[in-house]
Amino acid sequence: ECLSSDPKVGGSNPALDINIIGRADRSIDPQVGVCFELDILLYSHVCYLHYYLISSPHSDDLFHVLQWMIQKPHKVATFFGCIGTDQFGQILKQKAEEAHVDAHYYEQSQEPTGTCAACITGDNRSLVANLAAANCYKKEKHLDLDGNWELVKKAKVYYIAGFFLTVSPDSILKVAKHASENNKIFGLNLSAPFISQFFKEPLMKVMPYVDILFGNETEAATFAGVLGFGTEDIGEIAKKAQNLPKANAKRQRIVVFTQGKDDTVATVATMFPVLDIDQNEIVDTNGAGDAFVGGFLSALVQEQSLEECIRAGHYAANVIIRRVGCTFPEKPNYQ
Repeated sequence: ECLSSDPKVGGSNPALDINIIGRADRSIDPQVGVCFELDILLYSHVCYLHYYLISSPHSDDLFHVLQWMIQKPHKVATFFGCIGTDQFGQILKQKAEEAHVDAHYYEQSQEPTGTCAACITGDNRSLVANLAAANCYKKEKHLDLDGNWELVKKAKVYYIAGFFLTVSPDSILKVAKHASENNKIFGLNLSAPFISQFFKEPLMKVMPYVDILFGNETEAATFAGVLGFGTEDIGEIAKKAQNLPKANAKRQRIVVFTQGKDDTVATVATMFPVLDIDQNEIVDTNGAGDAFVGGFLSALVQEQSLEECIRAGHYAANVIIRRVGCTFPEKPNYQ
Protein backbone atom coordinates (compact mmCIF):
# COMPACT_ATOMS: atom_id res chain seq x y z
CA GLU A 1 0.00 0.00 0.00
CA CYS A 2 2.94 2.30 0.61
CA LEU A 3 3.98 1.89 -3.02
CA SER A 4 0.47 2.50 -4.28
CA SER A 5 0.05 5.71 -2.32
CA ASP A 6 3.55 7.04 -3.08
CA PRO A 7 4.11 6.22 -6.75
CA LYS A 8 7.10 6.91 -8.92
CA VAL A 9 6.86 9.44 -11.74
CA GLY A 10 8.95 9.33 -14.88
CA GLY A 11 9.14 11.04 -18.25
CA SER A 12 10.91 10.59 -21.54
CA ASN A 13 10.39 10.27 -25.29
CA PRO A 14 7.78 7.58 -26.02
CA ALA A 15 8.60 5.65 -29.20
CA LEU A 16 7.59 2.27 -30.54
CA ASP A 17 10.62 0.02 -31.01
CA ILE A 18 10.78 -2.15 -34.10
CA ASN A 19 13.52 -4.71 -33.49
CA ILE A 20 14.97 -6.52 -36.50
CA ILE A 21 16.97 -9.63 -35.65
CA GLY A 22 19.20 -10.74 -38.52
CA ARG A 23 19.34 -14.46 -39.30
CA ALA A 24 22.67 -16.25 -39.09
CA ASP A 25 22.83 -16.66 -42.88
CA ARG A 26 22.18 -12.95 -43.54
CA SER A 27 24.17 -9.93 -42.45
CA ILE A 28 23.90 -6.17 -42.24
CA ASP A 29 26.83 -3.96 -41.39
CA PRO A 30 25.63 -2.16 -38.23
CA GLN A 31 28.08 0.66 -38.90
CA VAL A 32 26.36 1.35 -42.20
CA GLY A 33 22.95 1.06 -40.58
CA VAL A 34 19.58 0.21 -42.02
CA CYS A 35 18.87 3.48 -43.76
CA PHE A 36 18.78 1.99 -47.27
CA GLU A 37 15.09 1.09 -46.93
CA LEU A 38 14.37 2.40 -43.44
CA ASP A 39 11.49 4.65 -44.53
CA ILE A 40 9.71 1.62 -45.94
CA LEU A 41 10.29 -0.24 -42.69
CA LEU A 42 9.16 2.59 -40.43
CA TYR A 43 6.17 3.86 -42.29
CA SER A 44 4.89 1.02 -44.47
CA HIS A 45 5.88 -1.63 -41.92
CA VAL A 46 7.28 -4.00 -44.56
CA CYS A 47 8.69 -7.19 -43.03
CA TYR A 48 11.42 -8.83 -45.10
CA LEU A 49 11.32 -12.61 -44.88
CA HIS A 50 14.82 -12.97 -43.45
CA TYR A 51 14.12 -10.70 -40.49
CA TYR A 52 12.19 -11.27 -37.30
CA LEU A 53 10.39 -8.17 -36.06
CA ILE A 54 9.10 -7.45 -32.59
CA SER A 55 7.59 -4.20 -31.38
CA SER A 56 7.84 -2.80 -27.89
CA PRO A 57 7.48 0.64 -26.27
CA HIS A 58 10.92 2.27 -26.27
CA SER A 59 11.17 4.74 -23.38
CA ASP A 60 8.37 3.02 -21.48
CA ASP A 61 10.47 -0.18 -21.21
CA LEU A 62 12.04 0.90 -17.94
CA PHE A 63 8.68 1.39 -16.25
CA HIS A 64 7.38 -1.94 -17.57
CA VAL A 65 10.39 -3.66 -16.02
CA LEU A 66 9.93 -1.78 -12.74
CA GLN A 67 6.31 -2.87 -12.49
CA TRP A 68 7.20 -6.46 -13.51
CA MET A 69 9.81 -6.69 -10.76
CA ILE A 70 7.37 -5.43 -8.12
CA GLN A 71 4.31 -7.27 -9.50
CA LYS A 72 1.81 -5.80 -7.01
CA PRO A 73 0.41 -3.32 -6.28
CA HIS A 74 -0.28 -2.32 -9.89
CA LYS A 75 0.45 1.12 -11.33
CA VAL A 76 3.38 1.88 -9.05
CA ALA A 77 4.87 4.01 -11.85
CA THR A 78 3.29 6.98 -13.62
CA PHE A 79 4.75 7.91 -17.02
CA PHE A 80 4.46 11.21 -18.93
CA GLY A 81 5.29 11.70 -22.60
CA CYS A 82 3.81 12.72 -25.95
CA ILE A 83 2.29 10.45 -28.62
CA GLY A 84 0.17 10.83 -31.74
CA THR A 85 -3.48 9.98 -32.22
CA ASP A 86 -2.66 6.96 -34.38
CA GLN A 87 -2.26 3.18 -34.36
CA PHE A 88 1.21 3.24 -32.82
CA GLY A 89 -0.03 5.52 -30.06
CA GLN A 90 -2.80 3.04 -29.35
CA ILE A 91 -0.21 0.25 -29.15
CA LEU A 92 1.81 2.21 -26.59
CA LYS A 93 -1.29 2.82 -24.49
CA GLN A 94 -2.30 -0.83 -24.77
CA LYS A 95 1.17 -2.06 -23.76
CA ALA A 96 1.24 0.30 -20.78
CA GLU A 97 -2.15 -0.99 -19.64
CA GLU A 98 -1.03 -4.62 -20.05
CA ALA A 99 2.08 -3.90 -17.98
CA HIS A 100 0.02 -2.08 -15.30
CA VAL A 101 1.93 1.17 -15.87
CA ASP A 102 -0.06 4.36 -15.25
CA ALA A 103 0.69 6.18 -18.52
CA HIS A 104 -0.60 9.74 -18.87
CA TYR A 105 0.24 10.74 -22.44
CA TYR A 106 -0.09 14.15 -23.99
CA GLU A 107 -1.84 13.29 -27.27
CA GLN A 108 -1.68 15.54 -30.32
CA SER A 109 -2.48 15.08 -34.01
CA GLN A 110 0.21 17.20 -35.68
CA GLU A 111 2.89 14.47 -35.57
CA PRO A 112 2.67 10.66 -35.57
CA THR A 113 3.81 8.57 -32.63
CA GLY A 114 7.60 8.22 -32.53
CA THR A 115 9.30 5.05 -33.77
CA CYS A 116 12.76 3.56 -33.39
CA ALA A 117 14.20 0.84 -35.62
CA ALA A 118 16.80 -1.38 -33.94
CA CYS A 119 18.77 -3.67 -36.24
CA ILE A 120 20.53 -6.39 -34.24
CA THR A 121 23.16 -8.62 -35.84
CA GLY A 122 25.16 -10.72 -33.39
CA ASP A 123 26.68 -8.43 -30.75
CA ASN A 124 26.10 -5.31 -32.83
CA ARG A 125 23.10 -3.04 -33.13
CA SER A 126 22.16 0.01 -35.16
CA LEU A 127 19.43 2.40 -34.00
CA VAL A 128 17.57 4.89 -36.17
CA ALA A 129 14.86 6.95 -34.47
CA ASN A 130 12.03 9.09 -35.78
CA LEU A 131 10.99 10.98 -32.64
CA ALA A 132 8.05 12.73 -34.30
CA ALA A 133 5.38 13.23 -31.57
CA ALA A 134 7.91 12.71 -28.78
CA ASN A 135 9.34 16.11 -29.73
CA CYS A 136 5.95 17.77 -29.24
CA TYR A 137 5.60 17.51 -25.47
CA LYS A 138 4.40 20.83 -24.02
CA LYS A 139 4.90 21.64 -20.35
CA GLU A 140 2.07 24.18 -20.25
CA LYS A 141 -0.35 21.81 -21.97
CA HIS A 142 0.37 18.73 -19.90
CA LEU A 143 2.73 18.88 -16.91
CA ASP A 144 1.27 22.16 -15.65
CA LEU A 145 -2.31 20.85 -15.66
CA ASP A 146 -3.60 20.52 -12.10
CA GLY A 147 -4.44 16.83 -12.38
CA ASN A 148 -1.03 15.89 -13.76
CA TRP A 149 0.92 18.07 -11.34
CA GLU A 150 -0.98 16.47 -8.46
CA LEU A 151 0.39 13.11 -9.63
CA VAL A 152 3.90 14.58 -9.55
CA LYS A 153 3.42 15.99 -6.06
CA LYS A 154 2.13 12.65 -4.83
CA ALA A 155 5.28 10.78 -5.88
CA LYS A 156 8.46 10.38 -3.83
CA VAL A 157 10.83 9.13 -6.53
CA TYR A 158 11.34 10.66 -9.98
CA TYR A 159 13.28 9.44 -12.99
CA ILE A 160 13.75 11.19 -16.32
CA ALA A 161 15.88 10.07 -19.27
CA GLY A 162 18.45 12.51 -20.60
CA PHE A 163 16.83 12.23 -24.01
CA PHE A 164 14.02 14.43 -22.70
CA LEU A 165 16.49 17.32 -22.40
CA THR A 166 16.17 17.69 -26.18
CA VAL A 167 12.41 18.19 -25.89
CA SER A 168 11.33 19.95 -22.68
CA PRO A 169 14.15 20.95 -20.33
CA ASP A 170 11.72 23.28 -18.51
CA SER A 171 9.58 20.27 -17.59
CA ILE A 172 12.62 18.46 -16.21
CA LEU A 173 13.66 21.50 -14.16
CA LYS A 174 10.19 21.91 -12.68
CA VAL A 175 10.10 18.29 -11.50
CA ALA A 176 13.75 18.33 -10.36
CA LYS A 177 13.30 21.49 -8.29
CA HIS A 178 10.15 20.11 -6.70
CA ALA A 179 12.05 16.95 -5.71
CA SER A 180 14.95 18.93 -4.28
CA GLU A 181 12.78 21.38 -2.33
CA ASN A 182 10.79 18.52 -0.80
CA ASN A 183 13.76 16.20 -0.13
CA LYS A 184 12.53 13.60 -2.62
CA ILE A 185 14.70 11.48 -4.93
CA PHE A 186 15.36 12.66 -8.48
CA GLY A 187 17.18 10.41 -10.94
CA LEU A 188 18.56 11.30 -14.37
CA ASN A 189 20.16 9.16 -17.08
CA LEU A 190 22.91 10.48 -19.36
CA SER A 191 21.17 8.36 -22.03
CA ALA A 192 23.64 8.86 -24.91
CA PRO A 193 26.98 10.58 -25.61
CA PHE A 194 25.34 13.27 -27.77
CA ILE A 195 23.36 14.56 -24.79
CA SER A 196 26.55 15.66 -23.03
CA GLN A 197 28.10 16.87 -26.28
CA PHE A 198 25.26 18.95 -27.70
CA PHE A 199 22.92 19.57 -24.77
CA LYS A 200 25.47 20.42 -22.10
CA GLU A 201 23.74 23.66 -21.02
CA PRO A 202 20.33 22.15 -20.11
CA LEU A 203 22.06 19.07 -18.69
CA MET A 204 24.16 21.13 -16.30
CA LYS A 205 21.19 23.29 -15.31
CA VAL A 206 19.42 20.21 -13.98
CA MET A 207 22.54 18.51 -12.55
CA PRO A 208 22.44 20.32 -9.14
CA TYR A 209 19.09 18.63 -8.49
CA VAL A 210 20.17 15.11 -9.50
CA ASP A 211 20.29 12.65 -6.59
CA ILE A 212 21.05 9.55 -8.71
CA LEU A 213 22.94 9.81 -12.01
CA PHE A 214 22.86 6.79 -14.34
CA GLY A 215 24.87 6.03 -17.46
CA ASN A 216 27.09 3.52 -19.20
CA GLU A 217 30.84 3.65 -19.65
CA THR A 218 30.70 5.39 -23.05
CA GLU A 219 28.30 8.04 -21.83
CA ALA A 220 30.40 8.55 -18.69
CA ALA A 221 33.59 9.01 -20.72
CA THR A 222 31.94 11.58 -22.99
CA PHE A 223 30.46 13.42 -20.00
CA ALA A 224 33.93 13.56 -18.41
CA GLY A 225 35.49 14.84 -21.61
CA VAL A 226 32.93 17.60 -22.05
CA LEU A 227 33.37 18.75 -18.43
CA GLY A 228 37.16 18.47 -18.54
CA PHE A 229 37.53 15.93 -15.74
CA GLY A 230 40.98 14.96 -17.05
CA THR A 231 40.56 11.22 -16.53
CA GLU A 232 39.24 8.21 -18.42
CA ASP A 233 38.97 6.03 -15.32
CA ILE A 234 35.25 5.28 -14.85
CA GLY A 235 35.56 5.09 -11.07
CA GLU A 236 37.23 8.51 -10.92
CA ILE A 237 34.65 9.95 -13.30
CA ALA A 238 31.90 8.70 -10.99
CA LYS A 239 33.53 10.38 -7.99
CA LYS A 240 33.96 13.67 -9.85
CA ALA A 241 30.34 13.56 -11.02
CA GLN A 242 29.24 12.89 -7.45
CA ASN A 243 31.09 16.00 -6.26
CA LEU A 244 29.50 18.39 -8.75
CA PRO A 245 27.47 21.18 -7.06
CA LYS A 246 24.23 19.97 -5.52
CA ALA A 247 21.19 21.93 -4.33
CA ASN A 248 19.89 19.55 -1.67
CA ALA A 249 22.71 18.92 0.78
CA LYS A 250 20.56 16.44 2.71
CA ARG A 251 21.16 13.81 0.03
CA GLN A 252 24.60 12.90 -1.25
CA ARG A 253 24.53 12.25 -4.97
CA ILE A 254 24.84 8.61 -6.06
CA VAL A 255 26.43 7.86 -9.44
CA VAL A 256 25.91 4.48 -11.11
CA PHE A 257 27.74 3.58 -14.32
CA THR A 258 27.20 0.20 -16.00
CA GLN A 259 29.89 -1.33 -18.21
CA GLY A 260 28.21 -4.11 -20.14
CA LYS A 261 29.64 -7.44 -19.04
CA ASP A 262 32.16 -5.69 -16.75
CA ASP A 263 31.54 -4.59 -13.16
CA THR A 264 29.07 -1.81 -12.45
CA VAL A 265 30.69 1.24 -10.85
CA ALA A 266 28.89 3.07 -8.06
CA THR A 267 30.10 5.87 -5.78
CA VAL A 268 30.38 3.73 -2.68
CA ALA A 269 34.05 2.88 -3.17
CA THR A 270 33.31 -0.56 -4.56
CA MET A 271 32.55 -2.47 -7.75
CA PHE A 272 29.52 -4.67 -8.35
CA PRO A 273 30.05 -7.70 -10.61
CA VAL A 274 27.28 -8.49 -13.10
CA LEU A 275 25.65 -11.92 -13.23
CA ASP A 276 27.50 -14.52 -15.27
CA ILE A 277 25.98 -15.46 -18.61
CA ASP A 278 27.09 -17.63 -21.52
CA GLN A 279 27.63 -15.26 -24.44
CA ASN A 280 25.72 -17.69 -26.65
CA GLU A 281 22.61 -17.07 -24.51
CA ILE A 282 22.58 -13.35 -25.30
CA VAL A 283 19.84 -12.69 -27.84
CA ASP A 284 19.26 -8.93 -27.81
CA THR A 285 21.00 -6.25 -25.73
CA ASN A 286 18.66 -3.48 -26.87
CA GLY A 287 16.87 -2.40 -23.70
CA ALA A 288 19.45 -3.81 -21.27
CA GLY A 289 20.24 -0.36 -19.89
CA ASP A 290 16.59 0.49 -19.32
CA ALA A 291 16.06 -2.93 -17.72
CA PHE A 292 18.93 -2.28 -15.32
CA VAL A 293 17.49 1.07 -14.22
CA GLY A 294 13.99 -0.43 -13.98
CA GLY A 295 15.27 -3.19 -11.71
CA PHE A 296 17.33 -0.69 -9.68
CA LEU A 297 14.33 1.59 -9.13
CA SER A 298 12.05 -1.32 -8.23
CA ALA A 299 14.27 -1.91 -5.19
CA LEU A 300 14.77 1.81 -4.52
CA VAL A 301 11.04 2.53 -4.18
CA GLN A 302 10.93 -0.28 -1.61
CA GLU A 303 13.66 1.56 0.32
CA GLN A 304 16.28 -1.15 -0.14
CA SER A 305 20.04 -0.56 0.06
CA LEU A 306 22.18 0.57 -2.87
CA GLU A 307 23.69 -2.91 -3.09
CA GLU A 308 20.22 -4.46 -3.37
CA CYS A 309 19.18 -1.87 -5.96
CA ILE A 310 22.17 -2.76 -8.14
CA ARG A 311 21.58 -6.49 -7.64
CA ALA A 312 17.97 -6.06 -8.79
CA GLY A 313 19.17 -4.05 -11.78
CA HIS A 314 21.64 -6.76 -12.76
CA TYR A 315 18.96 -9.43 -12.49
CA ALA A 316 16.49 -7.52 -14.68
CA ALA A 317 19.09 -6.81 -17.37
CA ASN A 318 20.23 -10.45 -17.29
CA VAL A 319 16.68 -11.59 -18.02
CA ILE A 320 16.03 -9.09 -20.82
CA ILE A 321 19.20 -9.80 -22.85
CA ARG A 322 18.21 -13.46 -23.18
CA ARG A 323 15.01 -12.50 -25.06
CA VAL A 324 14.00 -10.61 -28.18
CA GLY A 325 13.05 -7.01 -27.39
CA CYS A 326 12.48 -5.73 -23.88
CA THR A 327 10.27 -8.66 -22.95
CA PHE A 328 10.14 -10.88 -19.88
CA PRO A 329 8.40 -13.95 -18.44
CA GLU A 330 5.15 -13.58 -16.52
CA LYS A 331 6.87 -13.30 -13.14
CA PRO A 332 10.46 -12.63 -12.04
CA ASN A 333 12.46 -15.34 -10.31
CA TYR A 334 14.22 -12.89 -8.03
CA GLN A 335 14.76 -13.02 -4.28
